[in-house]
Amino acid sequence: MSATTPLPEETLPQRLEAAIAQVNRVLLGKSRQVKLAFACLIAGGHLLLEDVPGVGKTTLAHALAASFALEFQRVQFTSDLLPSDIIGVSVYERETGLFRFHPGPIFTGLLLADEINRATPKTQSALLEAMAEGQVTVDGQTHALAQPFFVVATQNPLDLHGTFPLPDSQLDRFMLRLSLDYPDAAAERALLTGSDRRDLLARLTPQLDGESLAALHRQSQAVTASPALLDYLQALLLASRRHADIRVGLSPRAGLALLGAARAWALLSGRRHVLPEDVQALFVPLAAHRLVPARGANGDALARALLADVAVD
Repeated sequence: MSATTPLPEETLPQRLEAAIAQVNRVLLGKSRQVKLAFACLIAGGHLLLEDVPGVGKTTLAHALAASFALEFQRVQFTSDLLPSDIIGVSVYERETGLFRFHPGPIFTGLLLADEINRATPKTQSALLEAMAEGQVTVDGQTHALAQPFFVVATQNPLDLHGTFPLPDSQLDRFMLRLSLDYPDAAAERALLTGSDRRDLLARLTPQLDGESLAALHRQSQAVTASPALLDYLQALLLASRRHADIRVGLSPRAGLALLGAARAWALLSGRRHVLPEDVQALFVPLAAHRLVPARGANGDALARALLADVAVD
């Protein structure tokens, strides 16, 4: 599939359905998480996968890149990783007497930041400009990243030895935080008796490309959100800022992300208008990691409590 010959928009729903089905064949029993990941990419967001090792986080990132024909780079984050290992470095060339910039792995379509919380805050911060603005600055020179550009990061919530928790500013750059969790019995049996995941990944074929992904993003932005729907969304934002157990509630940027993700979810559901159910489906994975509890409460529990407290008019 060539980027110079984009798919006609009338064929996008069929190709999108094929891409989702392809990823579901690799990541068994996780159809909801797969749909959330697609909604995140279509909305133009970045994805944080937080779970125990071995449940398919890396597999999901590979499958997304293959299905969208995105160039893929993986960086293993460690305590000795430097910002220049991600962004790139300017090297002096004796022949010309000039410094030439050598791009790092961040210059790709989909960057897998594996175990992102093992790197120091200084290295983590190397991603902030890229994730927010689609560019990096080195030695005073700004370099634009490829478009589309997505970061899929993983972290293990159980192993805290030698890790550096992501600061709020970094967490806010991730549109959604997902947990894949263990497979159910049927999915696990299929994993045990089926083909190796690496073999399945090698056989994946592009179903969409960058041009069609951009077209899907435009379509999602055109999904209608009624004034009543916006009232409900704003009520959730306001409730998060007034809740006694939440020290820092959801920002206006979080509200924009929630609306964009809900529009993408509605598009994936075959609708051209957003329903309260779309906002509810996205709220916990979008809000939980952004909420700062006042008394050590769990962000997921607080997000679910907000959904229960705020009525749909």
